[in-house]
Amino acid sequence: MYKKAVMELSINLNTLRHLILLTLMLFLTVVNAFADIRQDAESAVLNLHQNDAAQQFPDDMKSLDLAFEISQRSFKNDDFETADRFYLLVLQKARIIETMLKVSEVKPLPEISPVAPRPDVEIPVEPAKENPTAEHATEPDSNRLVGVKGSYTVVKGDTIRLVAAKLGVSQQHLRSKNKLDAKGTLKAGQKLAYNNRKIIPQQLTDGIIVNIPDRTLYYFQRGNLVTSLPVALGSATKNEKYIWQTPVGKFKITAKIKDPTWTVPPSIQTEMEEQGKDVIISIPPGPENPLGKYAMRTSIPGILIHSTTKPWSIYSFSSHGCIRLSPVQMEEFFPQIKVNTRGEIIYKPVKLVVDGRGRVFLEVHHDIYNKSVSLVAEARQMIEEKKLSNQVDWEKFKAVLKHKNGTAEDISL
Repeated sequence: MYKKAVMELSINLNTLRHLILLTLMLFLTVVNAFADIRQDAESAVLNLHQNDAAQQFPDDMKSLDLAFEISQRSFKNDDFETADRFYLLVLQKARIIETMLKVSEVKPLPEISPVAPRPDVEIPVEPAKENPTAEHATEPDSNRLVGVKGSYTVVKGDTIRLVAAKLGVSQQHLRSKNKLDAKGTLKAGQKLAYNNRKIIPQQLTDGIIVNIPDRTLYYFQRGNLVTSLPVALGSATKNEKYIWQTPVGKFKITAKIKDPTWTVPPSIQTEMEEQGKDVIISIPPGPENPLGKYAMRTSIPGILIHSTTKPWSIYSFSSHGCIRLSPVQMEEFFPQIKVNTRGEIIYKPVKLVVDGRGRVFLEVHHDIYNKSVSLVAEARQMIEEKKLSNQVDWEKFKAVLKHKNGTAEDISL
């Protein structure tokens, strides 16, 4: 009896130690995340003041400074919930003001976009061996707008799903724009109208931005957009067992691998077992490897940027969190990226920009991960903070919010 009691006490103490350790680890994780948000907010406010934003947009900066003061005061009073909420608000407001500063510059950044052709010029959306041409494309006049309204020529083997993936649009977009039957097939030579025009959500000097709602990767060099590519991202699955959503956060490329071996994560092995499939531990390089020929490891645990054996899955939410690129586009993108290239995964379902002619463009996506309180409120706040209310056709505004078709639409009067 005595030995049994000692053993039970030892087990209970070990369990307690594990619980304390886990609690401590969770606490440190939360503290570190909070510290990052606070530092980012402080840096954003300081950067705006150093760039004389208060002189150009005094009312907006007063609102920003007030929100920052509340967050700092709440932090000092140990009211971390309020502080966290206002630090996030500060970051949101700061990004809007940064955008306003860029729009107000006399000399805009040069526009470099492989998917923004001049009028009436035929261009390939992807290399010709996989992707035909976009004809008679019209280009919006802004260095914050990319993509085109164009025409795609169907090639042998194309399906609606594959064409949508190539162009970075939804299948429903192609069907409705071209009055296609849901069960119909495409014919080689057939012309399909499309619109994959998007607003750049955030600009970098050098690096990668991935915006989850618009399923697009943006790559910058020397402050210029080099390319924008449709990607597949994590599904909306989030429950007590699995979280397949792609996480937000800053990262850097830690390794580049050609012909990678896929080591199957334990969570996916468990999913395989529950679905009655053979549990696979790893898959060597080859045609069966879901990572394709190229993979880039990021500093976010478990998140890779990689090609795929399922090119039709691009521009969807279908991965277990990783970022997939089309095999052909990854072939070109992989050599451009160096180890230690920095980037950030962001979540912006609503985007707004004023082009060089003063036209207001609004882009709205579905809130796939349910992170936004109100898309309508976000859009209205952006318009009000840029003082554009008198330039907006509010019926067009309502239509864009209603349909959430994921393209930049002109909502000007």
